[in-house]
Amino acid sequence: MNLPKIIQGGMGAGISSSRLARAVSSLGQLGVVSGIALDVILARRLQDGDEDGIIRRAIAEFPIRRIAERIVAKYFVPGGKPKDAAYANVPMHTPRGTRELDELCVLGNFVEVFLAREGHEFPVGINYLEKIQLPLLPSIYGAMLAGVAYVLIGAGIPTKIPAVLDRFATHQSATYELTVSGETSDEAKRLSFDPGSILDGVQLPDLQRPRFLAIVSSNVLATTMLRRANGRVDGLIVETPTAGGHNAPPRGKLELDDAGQPLYGDKDRVDLDKLRELGVPFWLAGGYATAEQFHNALAAGAAGVQIGTAFAFCEESGLKPEYREALLQKVQDGTAAIFTDPLASPTGFPFKVAALDGTLSEPAVYDQRKRVCDLGFLRQAYAKPDGSVAFRCAGEPVDIYVSKGGAEADTSGRKCLCNALIANIGHAQQRESGAENALITAGDELRNIARFVPRGATTYHARDVVAQILTAADTA
Repeated sequence: MNLPKIIQGGMGAGISSSRLARAVSSLGQLGVVSGIALDVILARRLQDGDEDGIIRRAIAEFPIRRIAERIVAKYFVPGGKPKDAAYANVPMHTPRGTRELDELCVLGNFVEVFLAREGHEFPVGINYLEKIQLPLLPSIYGAMLAGVAYVLIGAGIPTKIPAVLDRFATHQSATYELTVSGETSDEAKRLSFDPGSILDGVQLPDLQRPRFLAIVSSNVLATTMLRRANGRVDGLIVETPTAGGHNAPPRGKLELDDAGQPLYGDKDRVDLDKLRELGVPFWLAGGYATAEQFHNALAAGAAGVQIGTAFAFCEESGLKPEYREALLQKVQDGTAAIFTDPLASPTGFPFKVAALDGTLSEPAVYDQRKRVCDLGFLRQAYAKPDGSVAFRCAGEPVDIYVSKGGAEADTSGRKCLCNALIANIGHAQQRESGAENALITAGDELRNIARFVPRGATTYHARDVVAQILTAADTA
């Protein structure tokens, strides 16, 4: 099995863009697009006018013409909407779903993978969070329609994904169990998606079944994943707490350091000897973006490494240029700072935040934002007294959250990551009070990325990251 030495991390919503994944895959490594909120991102790109036409060009390749035509007719704004006008919001996902939203989700994932695969013959992957379950099934099917070669899933224990991939390869319906707090019926928790519901009789050949890589943070999770999976697991990506985005909570009682960050200890370290005994390929992630660490990973038996932060700030990243430039300048000035915030994410998982003026990392900016939850990807499902399923988010208005049975204390410090992550890539929703603010995440490696900037340049490209790691390692 020909395996990549470097996997580019699937970061944020749109940070791991098709452009970035294409650049990395073109170099013979595994480029990965983020599969988060691609329905919303597609709708907003079309409302912004798709100036260069690449989105509509990809849509024109979608095999179900009725869907492509309907979505373009609904969301495309020639010349783009006025800068200060609000985007038309996409409805939030529900357990039963709607055909229109399923179609938008399928098309959004198809477009991103299609564009990432253009111009080369190498594999492309897509990354999902298991915690974002409602759009997961149509998202995976859309990516498979575009020929995605790898599916990477973390932030949970996705033991039921292998069978989903098997069934979608032959266009069969698949189910997935929604995680619900409280007692409810199995039927209420069952998510399902039937490709036949959108194919409308269109006959398509069987699809490539992608390789499945589970993202884990411990030996226990790695073992659990392999023992309980309902099909083939093709490899593991093992992330340490130094990685960006959501981190796994420390095992055991949560303790904070003097700065208010979670403390990780011996229980959170991965035993590589035990990992090798599992007999599947694995990649190490979090602090492996140097030739030395890459070489150490290979020597420890890893197939390679996953790198996120170094790619997140390169030219091909989807991060809004002004944020990328400002943080890269901080790195070069020696003032870049990362804080592992135990409260920021509504999920309750620690979330790494890069300090940057004018973003939600500033307490004053956070305090001024009026709470609103209108994207809803990180909402959590709970059972009502009658057994029906409803949703709440610790980042929504406090009184609404409490009225749904949530504890007021759980809302303290919570940030709207959904709107912030979309703002990070230049598609911030407009409110009466102004545009939604960004919140940039990065791993601890942020402080070291200046080494990828070539002499005489002010920025760097994905090829600079790959070349520095592989070339130096090959000559070590």
